[in-house]
Amino acid sequence: MQDIQQHSSNPPTGGQESAGGYQPQTVEAAAQQYWNAQRAYQVSEDPARPKFYCLSMLPYPSGALHMGHVRNYTIGDVISRYQWMNGKNVLQPMGWDAFGLPAENAAIKHKTAPAKWTYANIEHMRSQLQSLGYAIDWSREFATCRPEYYVHEQRMFVRLMKKGIAYRKSAVVNWDPVDQTVLANEQVVDGRGWRTGALVEKREIPQWFLKITDYAQELLDGLDHLPGWPEAVKTMQRNWIGRSEGLEIRFDVQDADGAAVEPLTVFTTRPDTLMGVTFVSIAGEHPLARQAAQDNPRLAEFLDELKRGGVSEAELDTQEKRGMDTGLRAIHPVTGEPVPIFVANFVLMGYGTGAVMAVPGHDQRDWEFAQKYSLPIKMVIASREVIDALREIEHDLSLGVGIDTMRAALDGRSATAPDVSAPLRVVEAFERGIREAGAYTERGLLVNSGEFDGMDFQQALDALAERLGAQGRGERRVNFRLRDWGVSRQRYWGCPIPVIRCAHCGDVPVPEDQLPVLLPEDVAFSGVQSPIKADPAWRRTSCPQCGGEAERETDTFDTFMESSWYYARYTSPEAAEQVDARAGYWLPVDQYIGGIEHAILHLLYFRFYHKLMRDAGLVPGDEPARNLLCQGMVIAETFYRDNADGSKEWINPAEVEIQRDDKARVVGALLKADGLPVQIAGTEKMSKSKNNGVDPQAMVDKYGADTVRLFSMFAAPPEQSLEWNEAGVEGMARFLRRFWREVSTHAAGAERTALDPAALDAGQKAMRRQLHETIQKVGDDIGRRHAFNTAIAALMELLNGLGKFADDSAQGRAVRHEALEAMVLMLNPVVPHLSHTLWQALGHPETVLERQSWPQPDPAALVRDTLTLAVQINGKLRATIEAPADASREALEAQARAHPHVAGLLEGQSVRKVIVVPGKIVNIVAG
Repeated sequence: MQDIQQHSSNPPTGGQESAGGYQPQTVEAAAQQYWNAQRAYQVSEDPARPKFYCLSMLPYPSGALHMGHVRNYTIGDVISRYQWMNGKNVLQPMGWDAFGLPAENAAIKHKTAPAKWTYANIEHMRSQLQSLGYAIDWSREFATCRPEYYVHEQRMFVRLMKKGIAYRKSAVVNWDPVDQTVLANEQVVDGRGWRTGALVEKREIPQWFLKITDYAQELLDGLDHLPGWPEAVKTMQRNWIGRSEGLEIRFDVQDADGAAVEPLTVFTTRPDTLMGVTFVSIAGEHPLARQAAQDNPRLAEFLDELKRGGVSEAELDTQEKRGMDTGLRAIHPVTGEPVPIFVANFVLMGYGTGAVMAVPGHDQRDWEFAQKYSLPIKMVIASREVIDALREIEHDLSLGVGIDTMRAALDGRSATAPDVSAPLRVVEAFERGIREAGAYTERGLLVNSGEFDGMDFQQALDALAERLGAQGRGERRVNFRLRDWGVSRQRYWGCPIPVIRCAHCGDVPVPEDQLPVLLPEDVAFSGVQSPIKADPAWRRTSCPQCGGEAERETDTFDTFMESSWYYARYTSPEAAEQVDARAGYWLPVDQYIGGIEHAILHLLYFRFYHKLMRDAGLVPGDEPARNLLCQGMVIAETFYRDNADGSKEWINPAEVEIQRDDKARVVGALLKADGLPVQIAGTEKMSKSKNNGVDPQAMVDKYGADTVRLFSMFAAPPEQSLEWNEAGVEGMARFLRRFWREVSTHAAGAERTALDPAALDAGQKAMRRQLHETIQKVGDDIGRRHAFNTAIAALMELLNGLGKFADDSAQGRAVRHEALEAMVLMLNPVVPHLSHTLWQALGHPETVLERQSWPQPDPAALVRDTLTLAVQINGKLRATIEAPADASREALEAQARAHPHVAGLLEGQSVRKVIVVPGKIVNIVAG
């Protein structure tokens, strides 16, 4: 046969000897050249064929691919190729999430413009992706930083402004005083900016928002209609949306002189604890706090202190609780008692009303605060055990449920009164625990709550809602933890927000015929201030409404804006609008793939933006993607040496030689360069900070793309972390070389005879049965379960079976040929270059791509003539037997009892019962 390294345009034949072994670089270059020449993966709409839209989250063009990219996109490619081979019209596109802060930081470091850095990275990373042989339709490629993309985003924003969904308001944000920009909560580390190290300030500045809260209930309900999404992701989204039901309660407020001031409102999900309120906490930005600080310099200074530090809930939960009495008093809406109003550092103005009713007996955060500032702690909810004790006391003394009343009555009881010391100890221990150990946060029954004593949660909620509602002091309310999406960023490298600011007309959307508002790309960038803020020529413009002098908005969009609708743009390349009718064919996405770290922000905004486009009549359906697969991280060992200053120098695994003992256990590690020891720090996610990343291109150059793809699919189930192990990569390379030799040897042999299933002997039937069992398993593993690792393991077992199958008869070779053909096809989604070449080596003039057919199991081949059954005596395995598949129960029992080992064990015993489970076991009960 001809050298099967040749390109498929010159297909090898079965009669010539292979000129050499497997050379992956040659095979892969030839296959990719053929695919490119044929535009093999460029697709269009075809109503006659079922569509399949497979999408992996688009990459940020950081400069080079990492192994996380390789795993993500290989998963998508395996699914895409499998669906293609099952007759689907498959779209697998690629683009670049190209705006963002990393480009600005890189521009500063490399003294270049972010655009230039970004476009160079895209060129390099595109070539890396192409070298891995992904079945991507590159004709649909775009970068989100190009005006032909973001013009549609600007147009949508203008329309959302007109609908009232996009709006501008002041909000408290994390402000980096050095970089002069807002920081996300994740960018604040220990109260300092992640890049500058400057102390972060809380600052109230105008920001643009989208009303995602208008869609909160729909976003929550929609999760129940996404069976193809992981439960973990749906749970995280439910928690983030945070629907809660409770009461909104109004507290009247008095100043130090008893004069009424503006009342405040709180929302609570625990109205049953209302009678335990001993103070009210408000945010430092609350209007009442500012009002009180006008005549209180100490309070004003404290409010300034609160401006330093982040505004994330996580940070506020863990920081030391601090507060100050405002001198104002809230009037309890039921008892009329005044309680102090404290400014507290754990209350955020942006969440709820910026005020919280504090119940230290039943909220741990309030308890800690009350302990620090010596505030009263009341027990108003009791456990079942305490309630039982109270009722025992109540029965004996004819008292109402209430500890204060109970104790007063007990102090005056007569000497002949019943002894209630035991239940009293239960009550007092519980109350002491709340005062001294911590809040009791479970639901129970109300105590110390006057007319509400003895009620459970629902009864208290209903009673208080009725009472406060009648008085105009409260009402039932559904609240959401979800806040409106702040889309402003004080950065340069982002999509300009299409708004003109006019002193007379206010914020005016840029007319659609004047879009896009272009972001200048050829700029001098220092990172201290955005070039568009610093450029008066760019800022100056005229108002579209009055024609007067005006300025452009200099904030840019959060980059989540671009990544929230990119999936739709792929369906309609070069469309004049955001999408066109082609979106109706391709959407929704059939399979979406990405990391679970995107579960909340990206995937929530992704769902929200789809609903915005749906409501604008642009896309069909309520959800953007039917199925979601969240792949695990790629992890690797980490190594370091201690520096003289106490810091660690992290060393890349490629520079380290592992030492093992005679049992292959790791006992140490040496730096290859000097042979001296290094410390082993454990296995962690590949990262630049730990220097434990592996360059995918180096692995492709060394082993070939197919080997890297195969390892990334075999080493772990897709949802779990994959531990990088080059020895495992070498194992995959050996498997592919072995498979290559198997096909080469077979193709170089005698001409094959057509397979005749009726003429097969037992050994040939067994080999063919293993083949078709593998076809059945691999199809299910890849197509339904996405268990790529077990599919590959089954193919390895099949190759082992073929290695032991030494039948070189005509029908033996026919069985082998059928098996090798099926293996080539089943491996094609994972190792497409090798499959492309070997398919033609097996004598096919068409390519695997043109065949477009997944092998199907032959039901007749799956039928077994004989079955192996376990033989048990009193439940313990004693032997196995081979029996005809259609053997009767009587025949199975007789064969089992006749087995020499079984017969010997039964000698001298009486058989009381025989249980036969056809196809599985014969259990003999003897004694």
